[in-house]
Amino acid sequence: MLVILLVAAALVAVVVQTRRDTMADARHRSLAAAESFAHAPGLVAALNGPDPSATLQPLAEETRKAAGVDALIVYRLDGITLTHSDVSQLGKHVIGPYAQAAEGQTFTRTFKGALGPSVISAAPVKDASGQVVGIVSAPVTVETVQKTVNRQLPVFLVSAGAAVALAAVGAGLVSRRLSRQTHGLGPAEMTRMYEHHDAVLHAVREGVLITGADGRLLLANDEARRLLDLPADAEGRPVDSLGLEPGTAELLASDRIATDEVHLAADRLLSLNKRSTTPFGVHRTSVVTLRDTTELRTLSGRAEVARGRLRLLYDAGLRIGSTLDVARTAEELAQSAVPGFADVVTVELQDLVLRGEEPSGASTELRRTAVAGLAEDHPLYPVGQLIHFVPGTPVATSVADGRSVLEPDLARSPGWQGQDRARAQEILDYGIHSLAVVPLQARGVVLGLVNFWRAGDSPPFDREDLSFAEELAGRAAVSIDNARRYTREHATAVTLQRSLMPRGVPAQESLDVAHRYLPAQAGVGGDWFDVIPLPGARVALVVGDVVGHGLHAAATMGRLRVAIHNFSTLDLPPDELLSHLDELVARIDLQDEDTEEPEDGAQPAITGATCLYVVYDAVSGLVTAATAGHPPPALAHPDGTVTFLRPPVSPPLGLNAGMPVETAEATLPEGSRLVLYTDGLLHNRTRDLDAALEALRQAAGGPDRRPEQVCAEVMESMLPTRPDDDVALLVAQTRLLAPDRVAEWDVEPDPAAVGPVRNACARKLAEWGLDDISFGTELILSELITNAVRYGKVPIRVRLLLTETLVCEVSDGSSTAPHIRRAKDTDEGGRGLFLVARYAERWGTRYSTRGKTIWASQSLDSGGSPDDEALGDMFAGEWDDLEL
Repeated sequence: MLVILLVAAALVAVVVQTRRDTMADARHRSLAAAESFAHAPGLVAALNGPDPSATLQPLAEETRKAAGVDALIVYRLDGITLTHSDVSQLGKHVIGPYAQAAEGQTFTRTFKGALGPSVISAAPVKDASGQVVGIVSAPVTVETVQKTVNRQLPVFLVSAGAAVALAAVGAGLVSRRLSRQTHGLGPAEMTRMYEHHDAVLHAVREGVLITGADGRLLLANDEARRLLDLPADAEGRPVDSLGLEPGTAELLASDRIATDEVHLAADRLLSLNKRSTTPFGVHRTSVVTLRDTTELRTLSGRAEVARGRLRLLYDAGLRIGSTLDVARTAEELAQSAVPGFADVVTVELQDLVLRGEEPSGASTELRRTAVAGLAEDHPLYPVGQLIHFVPGTPVATSVADGRSVLEPDLARSPGWQGQDRARAQEILDYGIHSLAVVPLQARGVVLGLVNFWRAGDSPPFDREDLSFAEELAGRAAVSIDNARRYTREHATAVTLQRSLMPRGVPAQESLDVAHRYLPAQAGVGGDWFDVIPLPGARVALVVGDVVGHGLHAAATMGRLRVAIHNFSTLDLPPDELLSHLDELVARIDLQDEDTEEPEDGAQPAITGATCLYVVYDAVSGLVTAATAGHPPPALAHPDGTVTFLRPPVSPPLGLNAGMPVETAEATLPEGSRLVLYTDGLLHNRTRDLDAALEALRQAAGGPDRRPEQVCAEVMESMLPTRPDDDVALLVAQTRLLAPDRVAEWDVEPDPAAVGPVRNACARKLAEWGLDDISFGTELILSELITNAVRYGKVPIRVRLLLTETLVCEVSDGSSTAPHIRRAKDTDEGGRGLFLVARYAERWGTRYSTRGKTIWASQSLDSGGSPDDEALGDMFAGEWDDLEL
């Protein structure tokens, strides 16, 4: 194919060159013919003769044929043709590009005519004076010249064919010889074989030898030279002259087959395999392969150690930090390294870290927090002991410099023994001989350190072991720091929550109350409950839930709880109280949005918190409830049946947008139970809300059960495991105030009616055995009834309630309430409320749909009533500044 391509290229080159030569030949012929005829003797005379055409036409034809041009044309300057190869053109006027010739210049031009590419040349005919008297032109077509060349092509083609045939024969002969020498392998196979041969010689990490039948070494690759330490001129020499071990030399020189025979070569153990290159025939050459089992075993051992370390790191990553407890995380670190890496592991931390506080700096006083891998009679410091490490010891150096310290041989470490020589000797006698000390650092602060110990037959620690220990300690330090920060936040949140949550149920006679609070797995949350005594033998029960956990949830819970306490002092109905609370939450959230927050992000809004507010009246047994997005309370009747008091649902706090909050009422017999709870009690992945309410109904039902029993049963049945959300539970059993401890009178709107009612109240007080406080009670009632008669509206009603205190209530139909003030010197009245405030422990006003009630509460002992002298001094002080 190569020869054919060369021949074809040569032919193309010849053709191209021939065409170029043909064109050049045509130009030369045309120009030579035109100039020769233009300078012919007698041409000027013929042009001036009487019949130029008759004279010149024969001469022109002879010259045309001799020159090999197509025509030889003579023109006069006026364009009249005098000679032409076509006689019909004689005497005709021809217009052509002969202006240049008419000016005395010879030219040659190429054009494409009807017969193909042509060349025409024109030469001027000059007389003796140099004047142009005529023009001679000689046109010739390229085809005319080409015919001459074409007669030479067969010669070229025959020569090319002969060259191709000769090349084919030569290529066949060469290919046949190469095929015999390469055993029929093609170029690709030969290339691949050479690459394999080169790889065997230089790249394969296994020794390869080829020996001949005469015991000479024919070939050795680089790895075989290295393993056997062969000389540079080893190839071609007898095997027994290469300085090999006798057994190895005998195997290489013989025709024996070997499989994985182990031979010693210097300090190496070589595994040899030997096979004949002609397995079926006369033994000629053999191939021997060698492997260094010493390095393979070492590499295999290192790989196995590396795999074990990676597996240990993976397991430690899963094990360490499973809880957010600092001590537990330290124990997980110690246990994860025994026995896979060390025989004994001890962890020491700063006390500040254990308390969740930020370490102020490196300290050599550390508390042993965890120990793993030791029996009970070990000589090391016990867990919980505060250890002061002496300067210069490995531990003190590690803490001070923040770097790891390696002590491969403790028996030769005077610094380590300087801590406590007696205990150090006991540790050595125990079998511990090597130590690696690694600091636990997080965010550039040393939290403590971990000590890895090896004992018995375990090898001493080396630098690779120290690198692994640092990796393990680095991962554990992050978990310990996370646990420390959580401990700090959790402790702060718990402290805050304990300061905000009620420490106990206030003393009151209306309800028997039990409660439970269970924090979530995530820690302190925002659920709370409250029992708030109200005047008039009434009690408010409150449960609420703030979304989220942590400090913000606890702080928000405290804000809401304080707000509810403040609103409850106004003695507002449940619906009005929640309406005010909703407005307060919306206002607080708006203020928090307008306040610039720190860089770590804005605090969550309060919006979304829920609250249930229930008021129980022990006189009438009436329960009034209102809710802001909270689950309804359960009512357990004395017969054991359970229903739910469902107030109209209102949105959570902060979302009401001015809509009114509605209430629900129910009258309960004595011995009924009110069950208030947060939604954490109902949430469960395996049941829906209806199923949860039914489970609560079953757990809270049943007759003759005390609140404590109900709390325990509800928590046990509803929460078999620790919940994901906080749970607050409040169970209150109702009591009714005995009828003989309630006294009521209707009062006519006449000042004369005050005395009879006051006297009736005095008799009732005597009946109750309260003569000690009768005087103060009569003063209070006189003032309150007089104000109601004078300023109030009908109906006017007086009620006395005997509970743990004595409560006097005066109700009327007006909505205006008196306010205590300091009377002016000239005022005749305005001092009555001073008496009420002085004799009563508490007093206030509550409003209802029918008016208002002014109440005053007195202690049942006389210690709180002023004596006559003190009363006189109080009133005398009012007139001290009066000028008589």
